[in-house]
Amino acid sequence: MLVMFLTIAAITLALAWPLGALFRKDRSLSSFVLFVAMLVTASVEAADFCACYFPERLYFWKQIAIIAESGLAPVWLFYSLLFSRGRKLSSVPLLQKIFFPLTLSLIGFALFLPVHHFFYSPDFNAEQMLFLTSTGFYFYLGIMVTLVVALINLEATLTGASSVSRWKIRLEVVGTGGLLAILIFYYSQGLLYRTLDMHLVPVRSLAIIVAVVLIASSQMRGGTSVRVVLSRQMAYRSFVLLAIGIYLIFIGLMGEGLQYFGPSFQRSTLVMVSFLAAIGLFLFILSEKAKRKLVLFLTRNFYKNKHDYRSQWLEFTERISSAHSNQEVLMAILSVYCDNFGMGSAALFLCDAERKSYFPAASMELDVVTASFTADTPLVTKLLEERKVMNLSDRDKREEVDQEGLLRSLGLCFLIPLVSNNQLDGFIMLGKQINSDEQYNHEDYDLMQTLAQQASSALLNMRLTDELALAKEMEALGRIATFIIHDLKNLVYTISLTLDNARTYISDAEFQQDMLETLGNTVSKMNALIYRLNTIPDKKGLPRKKTDLLQLTKETVALVKRCEVTIFGQAVSAVVDSQELQKVFLNLILNAVEATDGLGPVSVEVGLKELPYVKVIDGGCGMAEEFLRTKLFTPFQTTKKNGLGIGLYQCKQIVESHHGRIEVTSSRGKGTAFTVWLPLH
Repeated sequence: MLVMFLTIAAITLALAWPLGALFRKDRSLSSFVLFVAMLVTASVEAADFCACYFPERLYFWKQIAIIAESGLAPVWLFYSLLFSRGRKLSSVPLLQKIFFPLTLSLIGFALFLPVHHFFYSPDFNAEQMLFLTSTGFYFYLGIMVTLVVALINLEATLTGASSVSRWKIRLEVVGTGGLLAILIFYYSQGLLYRTLDMHLVPVRSLAIIVAVVLIASSQMRGGTSVRVVLSRQMAYRSFVLLAIGIYLIFIGLMGEGLQYFGPSFQRSTLVMVSFLAAIGLFLFILSEKAKRKLVLFLTRNFYKNKHDYRSQWLEFTERISSAHSNQEVLMAILSVYCDNFGMGSAALFLCDAERKSYFPAASMELDVVTASFTADTPLVTKLLEERKVMNLSDRDKREEVDQEGLLRSLGLCFLIPLVSNNQLDGFIMLGKQINSDEQYNHEDYDLMQTLAQQASSALLNMRLTDELALAKEMEALGRIATFIIHDLKNLVYTISLTLDNARTYISDAEFQQDMLETLGNTVSKMNALIYRLNTIPDKKGLPRKKTDLLQLTKETVALVKRCEVTIFGQAVSAVVDSQELQKVFLNLILNAVEATDGLGPVSVEVGLKELPYVKVIDGGCGMAEEFLRTKLFTPFQTTKKNGLGIGLYQCKQIVESHHGRIEVTSSRGKGTAFTVWLPLH
């Protein structure tokens, strides 16, 4: 009756809680995989239960059980790779990527091989033992090895978690780890004895019940000469190994004492008690409070100083340097304080210079989202005045700075100022001691103050980095403005030429029409330029279309009224952004006009020599060879008296963004020729 109750309860719980977790708002892929894993485990339990109670249909139920058992390996391995790991599956180690598909082959064995290929049982009614064949041996060996890998993955996840995260997930790790351990123990019989003892089915049921309870609890919580010195970490691990050794001795003595009972009772009871004792041991080892008490015990009895300053300083530096963002830096600072001083919550407030107040920039298990302090509040004034750690266990001191009762409601223990250049950059709140009996002394205060100085330096570097990034953005904005000003200068130049000609030809009706058209085109271009306000378009972002270069050149020359420009050549098409390319042609033509003082000659040739080209030729002053070689296309370098030195740089960027090139030949006193080569497609 007890066995039946355990099995039914295990199956019900294995499906109920994981299924409910799927409907939570914070559900994840690991929640779904956990549900599937529990479903498969419950199926194994149900099939084995039926096999024990209906032995006449043993092979039928075991066929179902084997199919379900084949799914244990891949689904639990997949869960162990997903659980609480903030990474993509693409970052899974290569060996496990190879190993995971191999586990799927177990399903193929279970589906296509008859059940008698896995085991035989001459008298199952009497002894409920399954004797494995060679196929069954390797089948269950594969399952056991996969479960061991999954267990190792869970341990790695727990070890790599921060103290706060570890507190949240440890119950789920213990629950799932305990279940995997029981399954490993059950299938290890196939490796040791080539048998499976079906009397242990109730033990698996108990393991499932305990695992679900722990998983549910975890998810509801959110989770001076030479000296040989034993590090505190190694000392802690030594005590852990000692506890495990005592546990193993206890199990051995218990097994010896149970030899006087029946064999079935002996094995089942021993396994149940061992499992429950192991769960209790793991909970003790993973308890942050127990760990803190153990560390304090070791410190008081084996070490001269409470803190290992060297290791704590190195750890703090490593965490800060490994942070990839400002928020990670802040969280690293808080995690170091929580780990070193046994705190379960913390918050960091930073100064907002514009509003002259202090706002919560980061927090760990402390609800301070709406809290803020102005520069004239007693708390800020006191921290800036004393510039030392404030212990809030002193009731009078706490009430002196806690006018609204916020510090008391949060259960805070310490306030730590972050001071640099005689200014209070911020402060750290520490609260909710893990070990309420722990007493703090001058060593703790000194370390808090020292870490605060390092934290202030990190915050200063973070602020300077942000200011440097802002300065670079402003520099980029200045360069964009330079491009805009240059384009506007060219457009204004065309308007000024039109205005000069209007003084002479304003009464000419044809000139009036041409003037209106020119002004309309120029205004449209200026509006488009103002609204776009971007730098040179990239190669993928250009809106290209098939364009007649000869026609585009004629339209560009029409904008220049000051000098007669000769156009010759043939109609050639290219896929370009006509608006951007017209900037290039206009700039080159205006440069040619200015080089000849508006007297010419200036000509533009359009043609095709393997590639389309547009060539602007002038008979002006020309350029020096050294300037051509070193400064021609360099921004802010020019030979003009009032030039910006940005035009040719912009031309080169636009042409190159079309996958083209620009060439130049020039001689002093003889003139210059610019050739723009463009691709056919």
